[in-house]
Amino acid sequence: MDWATIFPMGTTHYWVGGLLIGAGISWLFVSTGLVGGASSILTTLWTYVTSDTRFNTPSNLSSRAWRNIYALGLIAGAYVGVQWFGIPSLVTEVAPWQLALGGLITGFGVRLSSGCTSGHGVCGMALLDLDSILAVGVFLMTAIVVAQVMSAVGGGL
Repeated sequence: MDWATIFPMGTTHYWVGGLLIGAGISWLFVSTGLVGGASSILTTLWTYVTSDTRFNTPSNLSSRAWRNIYALGLIAGAYVGVQWFGIPSLVTEVAPWQLALGGLITGFGVRLSSGCTSGHGVCGMALLDLDSILAVGVFLMTAIVVAQVMSAVGGGL
């Protein structure tokens, strides 16, 4: 297996990024007891624009401040990576419509599984949560199947 073909830009930035994510989420949990998943950020943002009781729960309303700071940190981290370390801001050749469709499907999956890969994969699995372990198994199997199908059809739809 030729790793240079699979990872033409190397793997160092993946290792560094993973370590930084793990350190950041660990710090959040150890210092505050909060679990740092990203999917609930959108839910809490909806509390600003709607009075719908599905969004305006006591939990969402009380967690808005730290989730907003958390989201800004994610954006700032990406900006720093691009500006200071020369990490390419766009490393895909996937068509924008495919990215949008993938985002919608992912968003549906996030709501269906009550969390995202960062919440389940990094936080939930670290806490040995059975639901998170099962969700990550489904995420991985879905990714493997989609990658195989896309490879079989020549990488395009």
